[in-house]
Amino acid sequence: MNPAVLTADATLPGEAPGTRALHVAGRAWFLIASTGQWLFAAYVAVFFGGAALDGELSRWNEELPRGYIPGQPFDNFVVATHLFLAFVALAGGPLQFVRSLRERFPRAHRWNGRLYLLTAASTALAGIYVMATRGSVGDLTLHVGMAFNTLLIVAFAWLAWRAAVDRDLAAHRVWVLRLFMVVGGMWFFRVGLMFWMSINQGAVGFDIRTFSGPFITFMGFAQTLLPLAGLQLYLAAERSGSAGLRYAAAGVVGALTVAMALGLYVAANTMWLPRF
Repeated sequence: MNPAVLTADATLPGEAPGTRALHVAGRAWFLIASTGQWLFAAYVAVFFGGAALDGELSRWNEELPRGYIPGQPFDNFVVATHLFLAFVALAGGPLQFVRSLRERFPRAHRWNGRLYLLTAASTALAGIYVMATRGSVGDLTLHVGMAFNTLLIVAFAWLAWRAAVDRDLAAHRVWVLRLFMVVGGMWFFRVGLMFWMSINQGAVGFDIRTFSGPFITFMGFAQTLLPLAGLQLYLAAERSGSAGLRYAAAGVVGALTVAMALGLYVAANTMWLPRF
């Protein structure tokens, strides 16, 4: 589940058993995740950006509870900043892990990396401010899960930056990968929710009117912890001398990829593409 597998050569002679399977699974995961996040970023730009350009900010309320409130210019500006920075982070984040771009345009890679760390942390903090001042869907457990995700975004961005300053490239790689996972938290939430509803043919385990219940509580934390657990399994298998662990990790990542692809298909066709 590691975007950086794009830097690995899965065809090297003498590779350990299971390495190719692990890397193929990682590439497939990254391809689906990147495509989905770019699609989500396009939706943010087209719907929210389009409404702003048309001078119809009240349309934001169709997708965000209390997204625009007349007479509150500062808070409306924070919402707009959160949306813009989210677009930048979602659009630019996956590019950091493409080997050919990094090697051909190293300066652009470094500047995009700095921008990614800054926008990821800034949009997370802006999101928390919006949730605190204007509320959000769901109950307290979901809000705690979202706040937890925000804290990890800020912490991982800081740790990735410190590792880069210290020239500890191994640590920098790990922290940026973890940051990529948590930055996509709300995207994972939407995709996971659509996967769950599609296989159950409806809202099971939660009340769709109040957007609360056991499954929503679970997803409030799973949006952060499940991707991180998948990444940690991948990294452990990558370092391990056990072919069994590599094959097992490849299987887990493959299963997560299939579930993510199904959730993405449903989310795209029910939530995002209709807004284009």
